[in-house]
Amino acid sequence: MKLMHKALFSIAIVCAVFNVHAANTNDKHVRVEQAIEKAMDVFQVPGVAVAIVKDDEVVFSKGFGVIEHGKSASVNTNTLFGIASNTKAMTAALLAQLVDEGKLTWKTKVIDIIPEFQMPDAYVTSEFTIVDLLAHNSGLGLGAGDLMIWPHTTLTNDDIIKGLKHLPQVSSFRSEFAYDNLMYIIAGEVVAKIEGKSWHDVIQDKIFMPLGMKNTRAAFSLIESSNKNVARAHVPLEGKLNVVGGNFLEKFQGAGSVASSVNDMSLWLKAQLKQGQYSEEKRLFSAKQSKAMWQARTLLSVSDAATENDKTHFSAYGLGWFLKDYHGVKLVHHSGGILGMVSKVVLVPEENLGMVILTNQQSGYAFNAIYQQILNEYLSLKEKDWVAYYHEIQQSRVAKEQARLAKMQISVNKNAQHSLALREYAQTYEDNWYGEIQITYKNNKLHMQFGNTPELVGDLEHHQHNTFIVRWHDRTLEADAFVNFNLDENGAVKYATMKAVSKATDFSFDFHDLKLLPKQ
Repeated sequence: MKLMHKALFSIAIVCAVFNVHAANTNDKHVRVEQAIEKAMDVFQVPGVAVAIVKDDEVVFSKGFGVIEHGKSASVNTNTLFGIASNTKAMTAALLAQLVDEGKLTWKTKVIDIIPEFQMPDAYVTSEFTIVDLLAHNSGLGLGAGDLMIWPHTTLTNDDIIKGLKHLPQVSSFRSEFAYDNLMYIIAGEVVAKIEGKSWHDVIQDKIFMPLGMKNTRAAFSLIESSNKNVARAHVPLEGKLNVVGGNFLEKFQGAGSVASSVNDMSLWLKAQLKQGQYSEEKRLFSAKQSKAMWQARTLLSVSDAATENDKTHFSAYGLGWFLKDYHGVKLVHHSGGILGMVSKVVLVPEENLGMVILTNQQSGYAFNAIYQQILNEYLSLKEKDWVAYYHEIQQSRVAKEQARLAKMQISVNKNAQHSLALREYAQTYEDNWYGEIQITYKNNKLHMQFGNTPELVGDLEHHQHNTFIVRWHDRTLEADAFVNFNLDENGAVKYATMKAVSKATDFSFDFHDLKLLPKQ
């Protein structure tokens, strides 16, 4: 009887501990849901899907809100979103597989696989390796050449490879971090060339199928027309949400074309946390290659705010992943962004914790607040209202930029007329990496059309002297730009340069890298 009493007592203790743990877990998730709903409300996000993996189990997976603003279809855990640059870690994983298979090494020279690859500097071209494709240390500027891929363009991957050598080099090779989409497109081409089939087919065969990511597609055009569970992209303008077509880097696969759901991404998180292993006997890549991808390659600066709030002292980029210390643990993370849709993936290897946040609006503030709240709960950090924190940052930045633009407008010399008659600025111009840009004259107005980018069409309004501002017809682009005409000694247009008007313009609008020469 005493033994029976002891056994019953032990069972009661175990049950009590289990119930406390379950209650604590439920409390965590209640607070996470509250933060999600608050972030959606404050930052005008119609739909969000979130999944959390802990100790190889999906402990939270849920959809919130709607697929499209103003309609009733709800977001669920199978809703497909564009994961954008979270595709980069998948491209890195495909290369890691090739390293495991002995088909290349991380130090393999790119020109040994793609002989036509050419950087602005001959030495850089000859030394450029697979690691350099992934580490954002090429010496090119932030987002250099992105106008060749975004918004939707008629250019091809071959055109991108040809254009690389004409991009301005802004730092020495391997010396500084500058986020670069084009190198991941080249990385995708390396995968395709070695495997002898398209990157789309390779990622389907070597990542999606093995992991069981049944709904994930390598590009939006590969989603079956019968599947209506696909999030629409949204851009907020003047307090109103605008549904946009969604620009999903369709052709430029290695950098950001994948569409996935939180259910499928949970499988990806599990494999990452297990260093490539996804069953007892099968792996996507070896533990050695997992370490290689999570090894710091290019250092980033750390702000005072990050040190104070996140206890971050070091930050770096690995291969397809950002890396940093956070309250004493290592974070492996990445975000993704396309017009009207952003996402976040965060791994905490020491805690066997991972999360994915997919949204159908372009507010990074929202996903930052959500992932920080999840970390608060699972790392038992001091309670903080992250939504309020990021909302204050957003308001401060908006107010600061509005004040700067207002000050600039006041300083404009309204009496400073353009030197030439308007029709004399109307010519076909050519940039040696982008291609042709037409400026036409009609109804006493100048109009601009980027030759390879149908969406970049707008009207030029005079600013001062020989500087105009192009106002794009598609206002959701939020990328109006100065167009400055430089004249030669005879008073004819020698060349034109461009620069975004607002500092809030997405860095992928790299107008500043253009030099527009009148086409001969």
